[in-house]
Amino acid sequence: MNRWKLSFFALAGLIVAAVAYLIFLIGSPASSEPLPDAKVLDGSDYVLEVEATKEDFEGIANTYIKKAMKGEPLPVKMEVGKDVTLFSEMTVFSYTLPVIMHFDPIVREDGNLILKQSSMEVGQLNIPPSTVLKILRDSVKLPPWMIVRPKEEELFIDLSKIAISDDLQVRAKTFNLEENEIILEIIIPKE
Repeated sequence: MNRWKLSFFALAGLIVAAVAYLIFLIGSPASSEPLPDAKVLDGSDYVLEVEATKEDFEGIANTYIKKAMKGEPLPVKMEVGKDVTLFSEMTVFSYTLPVIMHFDPIVREDGNLILKQSSMEVGQLNIPPSTVLKILRDSVKLPPWMIVRPKEEELFIDLSKIAISDDLQVRAKTFNLEENEIILEIIIPKE
C-alpha cells in the first residue's frame, strides 16, 4: 500500500473518530447542579404584593436578562403567553439554528420559579430536550440567576438573586398564565 492511501485512510479514520466523539459528547447524560436550599420568610420582613400581567412579567424578565448581560448580546429572549417561551440560537458546524423552548412555570415554596420544559424546536432537527438544554448550558452565557438543569429538563429561576436593589428581594406567589394572574412579592427587610 502506498503512502497516499495510508494517509487517506488515516485522515478518514481521524475524521470518523472526531465525529463519533462529538456525537458521544452531545448524547452523553447531562448532569445538573443541585438547587439552592429553599429560604422561607420568618415573618419579620415587610411584604409588598404586586400584581403583574403576562406582558409586564415578560418586560421585567427581558429587562433583567439584558441588565445581567452587561452590554453583551442577549443569549435568550423570553415571551410569556400560554406558556413561558425562550428563544435562542445555536451554531452547529457554522449553521445557526433557531431554538425555541416552551416551559410550564411552577412556583416553589420559597418563591423561586421552576420552568419545566414542555416542548422544544431546533430548526428541523429532532434532538432530545435534555441534550438541547445541555448544549444551551454549555454554550450560552446566561445570567447567574438562571440555572439550566438538563437532566430534569428544567430551568430554575432564582428570583432571590436578581439584583433589584441592595435591600429588596423578589419572590413569586402566584404564576397562573391561564388566568393571566401573576403575583410577585417584594420583600423589604425591617431595620
